[in-house]
Order: sequence, then C-alpha cells, then structure tokens
Amino acid sequence: MSYNLQVTIDNSSGFCFGVVYAIDMAEEILEEDGYLYCLGDIVHNDEEVERLKSKGLRIISHSDLQNLRDEKVLIRAHGEAPETYRLALENNITLIDASCPVVLKLQNRIKNSHDADEKILIFGKHGHAEVIGLQGQTNNEATVFMDIAELDNVELPSKFTLYSQTTKSTDKFYALKDELISRGHEVKANDTICRQVSNRHDELGDFVKNFDKILFVSGKKSSNGKVLYDVCKLHNPETYFISNASELEPSMFNPGERIGICGATSTPMWLMEDVKNTLLSY
Repeated sequence: MSYNLQVTIDNSSGFCFGVVYAIDMAEEILEEDGYLYCLGDIVHNDEEVERLKSKGLRIISHSDLQNLRDEKVLIRAHGEAPETYRLALENNITLIDASCPVVLKLQNRIKNSHDADEKILIFGKHGHAEVIGLQGQTNNEATVFMDIAELDNVELPSKFTLYSQTTKSTDKFYALKDELISRGHEVKANDTICRQVSNRHDELGDFVKNFDKILFVSGKKSSNGKVLYDVCKLHNPETYFISNASELEPSMFNPGERIGICGATSTPMWLMEDVKNTLLSY
C-alpha cells in the first residue's frame, strides 16, 4: 500500500546564521588540517555533530582544555566566559572564535552593567553554554532563573537589570518583566533575544496551521528546539518531536495526509530532507 503523503519542509527552518558561521569555519579548518578541537558540542544536534566528527572534529570539555597546549580550538556560537580566553593564552592555544555576534553583543552589555555595579538577573537555562558565558561576564554574581517561581524565595534587590538568553521567548521575557515590576521591583529590562529566533515563532505559527500533522525535528539538548516545538504544538496539536527519521513508522500516518516538517535553529536542512524522503518512501 502506498501512503501518498504530501510533504513540505518549512523553508525558514534550518540553521541560524550563528550556527552556519561556526560550522563553515570548522569545515574550512578541517579541510586544511584534518582535525580541529571544539569546546563543547558545536551545535545541539547529535546527527550534525557526528557528521563533523567523521571529518575530524574533536569535541572537548573545559577540563580537557586545561591539559591542551599549542593547538587550535573552536569556540562555538554559544560563546565563552572570560576564563576560557585567559586559559587559552596561558596554554598557547589559538582560539578560532565563532561566537555568534548576537551573543557577543549581549556579553558586552552584561559586562558593562556589571562594571557599573548594577545587580543582574538573567532569564535563561541553568548550565546552558550561552548562560555560563553570560554569567562569566559578571564574575558569576548574576542570578539565573528559568521561571518566576524560582525567584519566590530569593531575596532580590529592589532595583536590577534584567537580561535574557538569546533564544528565549520574547513574550515570556516581557511577562516576567511585568510580573517583577508588579512585585515592586525597579526593573531595567534589556531585550536581547535574537530576532532571527523570535521571528521564527510567528513564521512557524503560520506554517503549521496548513497541515494534518507536523514533524518537528530537533536535538533533545536544544533549548531553542523546546521553545519552537511548543509554538508548533500550540498552533497545531498534531505536532510530533523527533530527532531523526529512524523514529518514524508508517502507522503514524494516514494515506494522503499533508505533513509539514520544521526544526530548530540547530537543525540541519539535510536532516529534514532525510525525514521528507523517508515519508515519501511510504
């Protein structure tokens, strides 16, 4: 039996420019040198990481960096804390800095706030690579929180500056700001959310309405993936989160259905093409 599924990939999905920049840079050096160290996963997508590892990318941790000397190391789009740059200098490591310009701008703003003795709150995911880099600008003095409930029992200053991880939801950021103001705090809010990410919220909302089912393709570690998946699910309850085509079964679909495929800013287009080709084979 042939399912004759009608399959469309969302053309605004795929890598954001920060990720494209980092991967292009890595591929160029891999071509020349045959190997390259990268501090942490270059992108929160296991399939893409494996593809680059097969070309010679070597993923290392911060503790590995301490024992490395006289090598090239790529800093991925998420950015790094000042400590990483200091260590690289000590160990004669050449840093290939592919930090996303949006993240660098935010790091700079946070550093300036900290230098001006402002108290800082960061709306972001604990332990996330970007957030660690942001906190590093404040000597790890900033308060990081993922939702308002985390702040219920925290002694907050009466006046502070609020920042956000670049891939968070704009709506949620402004709702948090309003809530903190209503609790009597004086809040200086810096909306530093990446517009390439926030624009995707609206685009995805429009895209997913046109289909019987939506397959949202993303790595499980992607913060941005979780946010965008929720957007899809809100506008089309028949949305399914998958990491690759091996998670699909023909029985998930009905003949003739219209299927939309979309993904996170860390989802490579080739992975979505792979999912499409699998569906067309049913």
